[in-house]
Amino acid sequence: MTPPPSPRPPSPPPAVRRLLATARTTRFRVERAAAGRGGGALPAPVHLSLRDSRTLNVALAVDPAHEDVARARLLITRGLRRYAVPLAPEPYAHGDTLLTATATLRDAADGSRTGVPLSDGVWRLTVETRGPRGRVRRRGIGIAGDPAPPPTPTTAHAPDPRTGMLVRIVRTRGGRAVLQATRSRPRAELVRFVPRGDGITVHGRIVAGAAGAAGAGALAVRRRDGVVVPVDVAWQGDAFTLRMPLGAMTGAGPGQWVWDVRVGGLPLGRWLSDVRDPAASCPTPFRVFALADGSLVRAHAHFTASGAFAVTCLDITDGAAERTREPAKETS
Repeated sequence: MTPPPSPRPPSPPPAVRRLLATARTTRFRVERAAAGRGGGALPAPVHLSLRDSRTLNVALAVDPAHEDVARARLLITRGLRRYAVPLAPEPYAHGDTLLTATATLRDAADGSRTGVPLSDGVWRLTVETRGPRGRVRRRGIGIAGDPAPPPTPTTAHAPDPRTGMLVRIVRTRGGRAVLQATRSRPRAELVRFVPRGDGITVHGRIVAGAAGAAGAGALAVRRRDGVVVPVDVAWQGDAFTLRMPLGAMTGAGPGQWVWDVRVGGLPLGRWLSDVRDPAASCPTPFRVFALADGSLVRAHAHFTASGAFAVTCLDITDGAAERTREPAKETS
C-alpha cells in the first residue's frame, strides 16, 4: 500500500534558487581568498589526494638537516573551528623524513559516523611541526595549477555516496591547497533495479531530503508530453521500494515512449557516483515482461548520460498473438 503523501514545504521559485546559488558561489570565492592569505613558502606535497569526498591522504617530505621534527599534525580549520590529525613520520628517500596522514571526513550533519565534520564552506590545510625544544612552525600546502585532466571513464571528484556532500581539493589564488565542501541538495538516489519476468522492481533512498520527501508518493512521467502514472512505493525510513507500472504505462497511449520516475517530487537516478557517462558505462538490454493480466511488454530500464533512471516500454501483446496464429510452414 502506498502511504498518503506527506505535506511538503513549497520549493523556492527558480529566481530564489538562482539567488541562493549565486550567494553561495560568492561566499566560497570570498572564503578561498581569505584562506589563501598569509604564510611564507608553500611546500609541495609528495602526495595529496581525496577519495569519494571521505578519505584525505597527505604525505610531505621534511629534510632533517633543516628541520628537526619531534611531533607534527595536520590542521583542518575554518573560522574558529579546528581539527587536528596526527602526522606520522617514516623514512623517505635521500635521508629525508616523510610525514603522512589519512583523515576520514564526514558531513557535519551526519552524526552517525566518526571523522572530521565538515560544514558547507572552505577549509584551510595547515601543517604544524614541533621541534625537540618546543619550536612550533605552521605552513600551508602548495598545489600546482590544475592541468586539463585526461579523458577517463570517471570524474575527478566524487561525492560522498552516503550523504551526497562533495569535497574537493582546490587551489587558492596564492597557490595554497584548501578543501571546499558543498552539501548535497535533496536527491532520490537509485540503489539498484531488478528486472524479472513479470516486472521491474526499483530500490532507492532519499539523500539530504527535505521534510516530507520520505514517505511521499511516486510518479512515472512520460517524457513526450508529461503524462503521469502513479507508482506504488513502500517506505522504510528514507529507503523505498517501487514497482514500475508497465501495464498502466503502455496503456496510456500507443507506441514506444520513454518514461522518467519522480519520487517525492525528486527525479530518480544514480547521482552519487563518479561515473562520467552512466549510459555508456552501464548498458542494459531490452527485455520482454509477461504481466499478470496476460499482456506482454517489451521494456528497457536504463540510465541516461546524466545518470537519470528511465524506462522505455512498448506493448507487444497483439504482435505476439499474430505471430502465434501464423500457420506453420511445411518442411520436406
